[in-house]
Amino acid sequence: MDDKTIIQHYWDRDECAITETDEKYGSYCRSIANNILSDREDAQECVNDTYLKTWNAIPPQWPRVLPAFLGRIVRNLAINMYERNNAVKRGGGQPVLVLHELEECIPDRAMDIECDENELGEIIDSFLGLLSSKNRKIFVMRYWYTESVRNISECMKMSENSVSAVLKRLRKKLRKYLAEKGFEL
Repeated sequence: MDDKTIIQHYWDRDECAITETDEKYGSYCRSIANNILSDREDAQECVNDTYLKTWNAIPPQWPRVLPAFLGRIVRNLAINMYERNNAVKRGGGQPVLVLHELEECIPDRAMDIECDENELGEIIDSFLGLLSSKNRKIFVMRYWYTESVRNISECMKMSENSVSAVLKRLRKKLRKYLAEKGFEL
């Protein structure tokens, strides 16, 4: 079933929308949640919550790109759950490590009230458009899907050191690009 039809089912309040979403994008959503949480039950809970949030968001929203819409919801839910689950420990972990890596590039909203999230998102999108296909894939795998350097290296058939070096160069380029666009730390 195509995405327009699935969205229309949400719009019409037809419960088959959730079933259709799960059939088409369930493994995609579970993959995102599992990369962040590393726990199947928690990941499935996030996916279920994603469907509920999607049900509540459509209408009034009509997502332009359904998988990106779902991915953003499940990713945010999984990060929130990760933070709740690890609040006492305050240890490391993949999501914390990934977010820490980006701290050197992206301004913190709490520190920079002028920072507009949508504008920042558009600038990062344009930055990604400037990258080679390979570098864009590495960047998105790490900072959107929170894949480990090891998984990225296996997928891209590169050494872990090479992936780490590429990520370091990309963060440096992103920081410079953001500064040129007025987003400085």
